[in-house]
Amino acid sequence: MTILELPEATVAPLVRAVADAPDRAAVGERFARAAWSLVAEPGDGDAGRLVEELGAEPAMAALVARVRGEAAPGGPTIPDAAFERWRGRVGSGAVQLALRQAARFAATLVIPGDEHWPGGLHDLGEHAPFALWVRGDHARLRALDRSIAVVGARAATAYGEHVAMEAAAGLVDRRIAVVSGAAYGIDGAAHRAALASQGGTVAFLAGGVDRFYPAGHEQLLQKIVEQGAVVAEVPCGVAPSKWRFLQRNRLIAAATQATVVVEAGWRSGSINTAHHAAQLGRPVGVVPGPVTSSASAGCHRLLRESEALCVTTPSEMAQLLGEEEPIGAGDGAVGSPAPLDATRLRLLDAMSTRAGRESGRIATISGLAPDRVRAELGLLELEGLVRRRPSGWVRTVPDPA
Repeated sequence: MTILELPEATVAPLVRAVADAPDRAAVGERFARAAWSLVAEPGDGDAGRLVEELGAEPAMAALVARVRGEAAPGGPTIPDAAFERWRGRVGSGAVQLALRQAARFAATLVIPGDEHWPGGLHDLGEHAPFALWVRGDHARLRALDRSIAVVGARAATAYGEHVAMEAAAGLVDRRIAVVSGAAYGIDGAAHRAALASQGGTVAFLAGGVDRFYPAGHEQLLQKIVEQGAVVAEVPCGVAPSKWRFLQRNRLIAAATQATVVVEAGWRSGSINTAHHAAQLGRPVGVVPGPVTSSASAGCHRLLRESEALCVTTPSEMAQLLGEEEPIGAGDGAVGSPAPLDATRLRLLDAMSTRAGRESGRIATISGLAPDRVRAELGLLELEGLVRRRPSGWVRTVPDPA
């Protein structure tokens, strides 16, 4: 038996290395969807309509036949413009290579109909992804049923990163998964705070999951793999591009139940994510910033020109999901000092007002995890409770009560 003109004995081991495929039909469907994720760019409606009409494997077989000049009269109609876009990418070798690379990085292939497929992606219709490539535990995708996207500017201010960290920690405390795009600035701050709070977080990439981007977030993305999931709709080996970043944003908006824009310039990519969410009928929350800050100009534009809601606390963000928690319950306005809970008391007690100590030493003295200490030190510094000196961290407040 063959699958897209390849022996089943060749295809089946490649597919089963990255996905559950108990029979020939499951193998063929997954191999064809992997091929479509290579042939068509993300969000290609022509490809989506063809796959919806015929099924992934018959649609790919029709495309292969036309490339070879073997299309039979009365067969499926492939638009000429779409055919010209796809024909140069048709070939089984690239698909096999992508599957081998995915297996090498312990990635999983998830397709529509699988148990862990995010239900919200169906709302994209013909623009939905053909498959998702996942590093980490693909069962973590279930958390997307109760999740909020926290997005914002790459060139974030200290105010924006502080707000993003408080927001992500507060959402995780409410068992709401935090989703973002792993970029510098707001995205990274949100992911780090979610991880530090021992919560679920999912990162959507614009390129393959075998090459983490940006490179400066290699360690962060590896931690997300260990504690959450890193996801892409393009196969391993595919590089991120401006177009793929914009299309990646539609996945973030569709996979979550709401989007919160923490900080955004006038032309920020996070505005694009908010527009996708609004078009899908998802609620959009916006955190206001200083009126003098260009980094918040996009947020103020959303508040003025759209139906986005002003949100200032994790409680208000949770209300975007229909939570009944009263506004302001359990947390203060963003930017206000957090209460000195048991963790903060232990951390401050492990510090001196005179002798600087590195975060590792503070972790040892306090008995807290190093990642948690680093995250809390960043928040405490923004609140003026600690300060970084060349010799290490010092406390700027009297002994904690």
